[in-house]
Amino acid sequence: MLPRLLPRSLVRPSPRSTITLSSRTLMSSAPTLGPVEQAIRTRLEEALQPTTLDITNDSSKHRHHAPMKAIGGGDGETHFTVSVVSERFEGMRVIQRHRLVNDALKPLFDAGLHALAIRAKSPKEVEERA
Repeated sequence: MLPRLLPRSLVRPSPRSTITLSSRTLMSSAPTLGPVEQAIRTRLEEALQPTTLDITNDSSKHRHHAPMKAIGGGDGETHFTVSVVSERFEGMRVIQRHRLVNDALKPLFDAGLHALAIRAKSPKEVEERA
């Protein structure tokens, strides 16, 4: 059985970035992100307006698990870790934060995203830890 692909409506193209080298400015494509990773980034940026958003693709660590073998090893975009800092989390309990993230990504889970580890902090919590 082949892995499910995300519908085009869930994926947006990567933004382009400007890199300055000495006195020259070059246009280069942003690092190549898979469609699921890009969709996670887009949806969380829209829902949370984060000050920090780090996404790690952990799929390669799980390709040998039974559910992944059942779909032919997955498409390499099934397991992720997100670390997100957002004002939206201020005053929320951990479970409320996780629900907010999961709700934003529900269409991706419905389309085949299998697992997500979440680290969600408010900017105030990050400052207190520093």
